[in-house]
Amino acid sequence: MRHLILSAAIPALLLGACASAPVATGGDEIVMTTNDSPPPHFPRDLTPAGVAAADDHLALEQVDGAEAMAFVAEENRKSLAALTGDPRYETFRREAQAILTATDRIPSPSFLGDGIGNFWQDATNPKGVWRRTTLASYRTATPQWETLLDIDALSKAEGKDWVFKGADCLAPDDTRCLINLSDGGKDAVVVREFDLPTKRFVDGGFSLPEGKHRIEWLDRDTLLVATDFGAGTMTESGYPFIVKTLKRGQTLAQATEVYRGDQGDGGYGVSPAVYRDKDGKVTAVIITRPLDTFRSETWQLAHDGKTTQLRLPARVSVYGVLNDALIFSPEENWSLPGGEAFKGGDLLSIALEVLQAQEDQVIISNAAPLIFSPNARQAVGDVRVLSDRVVVSYTDNVRGRAAVFLDRGEWGWPRTDISVPDNLAVGLGDSSKSRGEVFVSTQGFLVPPTLSLADADAATLTTLKSAPAKFDASRDVTEQFEATSTDGTKIPYFVTRPRDMKLDGSNPTVMLGYGGFQVSLNPAYKPEMGKLWLERGGVFVQANIRGGGEFGPDWHQAALDGNRQKAFDDFAAVARDLEQRGITSPRRLGIYGRSNGGVLTSVSITQHPELFNAAVIESPLVDMLRYHELPAGASWIGEYGDPRIPEEAAWIAKYSAYQQLRPGQPYPRVYLTTNTRDDRVHPGHARKFAARLGDMGYDHLYYEDTAGGHSNDADPVANARRWARHYVYLSQQLMD
Repeated sequence: MRHLILSAAIPALLLGACASAPVATGGDEIVMTTNDSPPPHFPRDLTPAGVAAADDHLALEQVDGAEAMAFVAEENRKSLAALTGDPRYETFRREAQAILTATDRIPSPSFLGDGIGNFWQDATNPKGVWRRTTLASYRTATPQWETLLDIDALSKAEGKDWVFKGADCLAPDDTRCLINLSDGGKDAVVVREFDLPTKRFVDGGFSLPEGKHRIEWLDRDTLLVATDFGAGTMTESGYPFIVKTLKRGQTLAQATEVYRGDQGDGGYGVSPAVYRDKDGKVTAVIITRPLDTFRSETWQLAHDGKTTQLRLPARVSVYGVLNDALIFSPEENWSLPGGEAFKGGDLLSIALEVLQAQEDQVIISNAAPLIFSPNARQAVGDVRVLSDRVVVSYTDNVRGRAAVFLDRGEWGWPRTDISVPDNLAVGLGDSSKSRGEVFVSTQGFLVPPTLSLADADAATLTTLKSAPAKFDASRDVTEQFEATSTDGTKIPYFVTRPRDMKLDGSNPTVMLGYGGFQVSLNPAYKPEMGKLWLERGGVFVQANIRGGGEFGPDWHQAALDGNRQKAFDDFAAVARDLEQRGITSPRRLGIYGRSNGGVLTSVSITQHPELFNAAVIESPLVDMLRYHELPAGASWIGEYGDPRIPEEAAWIAKYSAYQQLRPGQPYPRVYLTTNTRDDRVHPGHARKFAARLGDMGYDHLYYEDTAGGHSNDADPVANARRWARHYVYLSQQLMD
């Protein structure tokens, strides 16, 4: 199994309440006053029916409804006048577009047959071209690219707003590929078989209608498919729970079922994975059945079509198969069948035979199971499984490291560190078992990305390309600090600022947070932020709050379900720490979060409006008492809890920003933005929040783009306009 190009598909989403609400008394002074009365729109009845009855903006949940689209049109008109009418807008848009369409960017590579593949977007090809070259040519300053598929031309010819969402090619020759095309940037895609030698779609080849498919090549004439097979074959979240084999020439109705979960399953749908050796031979087929967002069952599909459940923990990340052993990390403390114990976050290798054992069987393997055990301030990042070794990137106090671990069977896993620059993020790209190579990237807040090729045998890096600087970082410095949260936990955060900045609280500052789904916020080069914000004297802060994966599964699980308030407390603690250090002040502090980060930012302004003067709330979850009702919300119940359960609805309601809005509060003038074609986080969240702010008389901005989807990867030209709007708003609120 090898996906040549991966779309950003981490399902993105986060949530906070206090009995004390601040009120403005004139000037910049904020006075805290106790307000124990419920907000005016807080449901008296927290059942789903009661929540719906208290909601006066349900019509805005109709994605293309007449009332909803009229609301969007009017809000867009007012917001565009305020944002694009600002004299800074055109400069910001032009600078952002120059960055996002620059031809000197590093082309993201994947191994494609005996060459290198890449998907490329620029001003000439905003929808992009899928192309390839040789490794020798890729190493040069001006690679000679061969176009495989032109998405701009395809869109024009077919009259569609196609967005390329990746290609999955059959190893080892990679001549047949499954192309994923999204209409307008949605997560749902159509799938077509493509022939690389002829550079054409295959007549009568594999073709699937639009859907949220899970597909793998089994062999040249067979696919493993989890998709919508008709009525009753999708979960309440809109994801598949049945896997079938689809033979060439068959319709979906003729496919043969090989595995079935249950319609009540949670998460992102049942998913098959086919693992191969360096010659392309199938070594294992693993099927993951999600029970909720993070708990799952893991099954192995044998050649005879029989399935066997593996004795794995419910919380687990599977990385591959090496020498008939599964490479995985338990995301909770777990004991090997037979008694050996491991902690959550360890990286293990255990024979499939051992994991297939029945409950009353104990099978002892001679192989050493433990590959790598992170300490309390470390966490496994990326893992690439090769033919006889494993390449691992990990973080150490949110700083990147990398190492190679050789499989020596009963003699263990000797480790060789890969030398990487200090204080940067380290990411692993595509890998090749036949070549024993892995692409490795490094970057920092002020350090542009460098792409290298790792020789796993020698544990050495060869630099392939270094991106040029896109903003002047000579005057800036990055520092790491810690804030103390309400329960005493130390919360790390990064500050990137002018080196000679006065610590008098006057510095305009943007703070980024996420805090969910075990997603780590590592140092990253953000050229549009550097150009539009740092170069103009701004400060950028990245907070590594609980709910993320910066310190492994425990850091994530500390803020799950009823403990969600810890993430919000952490974010507020960082804001206060910034003020105490003189880096900024509430008047000059803004926050930004998207998706799950939109939960964080919407809750932050309702719980602590005294701390912030700006909030970009993008593609957010906001109505947390109805999130499960809006596609694909029910898939996140394992993260947030289930509002249909009275006990869980009670603690969700304490922070859900849509219900917690109150009149007469010093909320900042927020900027809400989302996308009509976002089929991951429903646009109704942002629409309803904007409408309720308006009902209460609060000044706000709301803008809804009509194309692009959740990932904002459809068009770099449109993305430049998006960033220009963001930074115009932040400049208005924090610099003016």
